[in-house]
Amino acid sequence: MQSLTGKVAVVTGAASGIGNAVATRLAEEGMNVVLADIEEGPLADAEKTLADSGATVMAVPTDVTKAEQVDALAEKTFARFGTAHVVHNNAGVATGGPMWTLAEEDWQWVLGVNLWGVIHGVRAFVPRMVEQDEGHVVNTASIAGLTSAPMMGPYNVSKHGVVTLSETLAAELALHGSSVKVSVLCPGWVNTRINEADRNRPPELQRTSDVGDSMAEMGRQLLDGLLKSGMAPAEVASRVVDAIRDERFYILTHPEMTPMIEHRMDDIVQGRNPSPGFFGA
Repeated sequence: MQSLTGKVAVVTGAASGIGNAVATRLAEEGMNVVLADIEEGPLADAEKTLADSGATVMAVPTDVTKAEQVDALAEKTFARFGTAHVVHNNAGVATGGPMWTLAEEDWQWVLGVNLWGVIHGVRAFVPRMVEQDEGHVVNTASIAGLTSAPMMGPYNVSKHGVVTLSETLAAELALHGSSVKVSVLCPGWVNTRINEADRNRPPELQRTSDVGDSMAEMGRQLLDGLLKSGMAPAEVASRVVDAIRDERFYILTHPEMTPMIEHRMDDIVQGRNPSPGFFGA
């Protein structure tokens, strides 16, 4: 999709981090932008900032774990703009620790946002994009969707799911003869607030056990340092826009982490036992 001016983009998780940077960049490219996020205050602030810059923007508070709310996001987008050309399923959360110490609520929360949020986005938007035979879907996965680092079980599972969902969607669209394209974003460390994602955790999915909390806290402290030294979200956004224009499927923002992917693939192909590892190690 070479020309973005005047077209319509929808971005989830758009109040902060990568989502906000992508929405901002797409607005700078002349797109009309629909912002979706569960945090209503920051979402309203993001809408005002883009509107003040001259962008045509609409904010829709959305919990991507709820099918009916993502359906409503699609309905409001098409009611206002009549179409959607770029849909970036980006909302994400994280929790960690040894898997045997995690509560069921941890799994429900992370898989609900990271994987089901993408599933709902695909289901709500892609049929209309196929009908108009134009569009580009971007799904945010992670380097964690291509590797299997310890202490990140629910996050890894969700992101591996997003990668294979995206690969399968791209194959199905190609078999259908559709012009709709797909990209999967697999960044490494990015300077976002995903380490503070618990601020949006719903009451019904709060942890019911404190087992493993001390180790989880150690993990959070390590994560804080890695994120603060990570890539700027604006740089990730530039890579996303380039991929949309180039119709490139895999968006790998951290080439220094590519050897980790290669090593994992070699383990699989050669039938070796998985090699333990950690991002940045």
